[in-house]
Amino acid sequence: MFKKLVLLLGIGSSLAWGQEPSADALAEGLESLQLNINIVWTIIAAFLVFFMQAGFAMLETGLTRAKNAVNILMKNLMDFSIGSVAFFLVGFGLMFGVSNGWFGTTLFGLKGASGGDWNYTFLIFQTVFAATAATIVSGAVAERTKFTAYLIYSVAISAVIYPVFGSWAWGSLLDGNGWLENLSTGAFTDFAGSTVVHSIGGWVALAGAMVIGPRLGKYGKDKVSNAIPGHNIPLASLGVFILWFGWFGFNPGSTTVGDGEIGRVAVTTNLSAAMGVLGATGTAWFIFGKPDLTMALNGALAGLVAITAPCYTVTPMAAMLIGLIGGILVVLSVLFIDRTLKIDDPVGAISVHGVAGLWGTLACGLFNAEAVLKIGDANTGLLYGGGFNQLISQFIGAGAAFIWAFGLGWLLFKAMKAAGGLRVSEEEEILGLDIGEHGMESYAGFQIFIAE
Repeated sequence: MFKKLVLLLGIGSSLAWGQEPSADALAEGLESLQLNINIVWTIIAAFLVFFMQAGFAMLETGLTRAKNAVNILMKNLMDFSIGSVAFFLVGFGLMFGVSNGWFGTTLFGLKGASGGDWNYTFLIFQTVFAATAATIVSGAVAERTKFTAYLIYSVAISAVIYPVFGSWAWGSLLDGNGWLENLSTGAFTDFAGSTVVHSIGGWVALAGAMVIGPRLGKYGKDKVSNAIPGHNIPLASLGVFILWFGWFGFNPGSTTVGDGEIGRVAVTTNLSAAMGVLGATGTAWFIFGKPDLTMALNGALAGLVAITAPCYTVTPMAAMLIGLIGGILVVLSVLFIDRTLKIDDPVGAISVHGVAGLWGTLACGLFNAEAVLKIGDANTGLLYGGGFNQLISQFIGAGAAFIWAFGLGWLLFKAMKAAGGLRVSEEEEILGLDIGEHGMESYAGFQIFIAE
């Protein structure tokens, strides 16, 4: 009965129920059925990653002030909307088109959607990834950026910055062949995007925060950092839970195959996130004398970002260590960026996505255990006897990402600043971007405006 069901579901056979299917027909049916399972799993994963946009929106809104909530929500809505169109028309082709080694040459949207059901599925899956990279910058430049400037940035990262680097690292997933996949020391490894998605967004966020400068009142005349608390920590917490949930589409979904590997990747993802919470909580408790919730929330995200690159190639025990270190690093990084570098990042996006993404990418060179996991012939991680080659490849890929994303991000934000279109006026910043940029309040009847 199973053989006949495979034929009916997989290839729509017209054989009568009483006939025994041939070996070739059975094989064809199994192949077609597996393809359909892969499509269903990948599209469900894409929907989970799309829901992460809600998580980012809640997190960023909660960690900023009430007078800017509409602006944060509007930016999250627009970067997905603009990013979807820009990635369809230009970005997807640059990232996965027939490649000359640096840039793809096939424009999916402009050339016409073709290639069968899998290409459509792969397009929407990669679209939600592009949107994730774009939305990371929103929180780092929150509460002082003109809305029009953010729209320009969204187009740039979705159409060029993210997909060009993506073509270097992931081009061979479809029709391309990126140079990071052909290093003499071995292919750069980033299974689901610690660098390709998160660090790219994080380094552009760093450039944006540096160019635009801190919020009014963030640093006093003595250069001491002043806390500017977010207005709704429960909302921020909800955002992190949504992001954690969505990550089960982000990492396991990157297998793009509906088989048992999904469960293993989900386990490494979850363990790293949990240990990220514990690492950040313990570190903050030691430094501040109290367990800080916002640091714990960022610890969860740091653990998730860090495991995104090695989620498929490391053991569960290694995933726990990667998450623990990620959680510790994110607290130290937030404090260093804020207090030492004097860079104002309201939500810790640079630390969560840039720094933790860098750590997770390098962790592949230390902990990759392909032979142990029976997904390859030999381990490539240094600590599993693989030598230094993989670690060297990871450094090359991470370095290329920083130079590309930070460099183009810096130029983009500098150009907008020179044109006078980057930062709102002092009056508008004090009143709130909700009023100045959108002509409305987030919480009508409850808003209290104070001078800063």
